[in-house]
Amino acid sequence: MAAPLKTDAPFYTEAELDQLEATDAVAAVRIAREQLLLKKRLLSQVAVNAAGPMPQLQELEPVIDEVRSILRRDGGDIELVGLELGILTVRLKGSCSGCPRAPLDLKQVVETLVRGRYPQITAVRNLF
Repeated sequence: MAAPLKTDAPFYTEAELDQLEATDAVAAVRIAREQLLLKKRLLSQVAVNAAGPMPQLQELEPVIDEVRSILRRDGGDIELVGLELGILTVRLKGSCSGCPRAPLDLKQVVETLVRGRYPQITAVRNLF
C-alpha cells in the first residue's frame, strides 16, 4: 500500500535540488519524488470550467488552506485579501514576507494550486 501523499512539501527549483544533492543525495531524491507526486496530483484534479462563473472568496479558502500548510513548513503564512476582475490578491506573512524566495513560492505554490482549481483566476498578486 502506498504512503499517503504529503501536500506540505515546498517546491524546490532544479538548481536548489542539485545543490542539496551535493550535500544530501537521499533528501534530494525524497524531495524531488514528493514534489513530482504533488504536481501530478494537482494536474489530475478536476479543474472548474474556465468559462464558468468567478468563484467567491469563501470558495477559495480550502485551496488557501492547502497553500498555508505548505508555507507554514518554513514559518510562513498567507492571508486572502480580495478577488477582483479575475485577480486574486493575497498577503504573504511570517517568514514569507520579505523572503527572497517569496515570488517563487507565490508563482509555483499559490498560483499553481489556485489556478489549477479555478482557471477563471488569471493572476495571483501579493500585497505587501
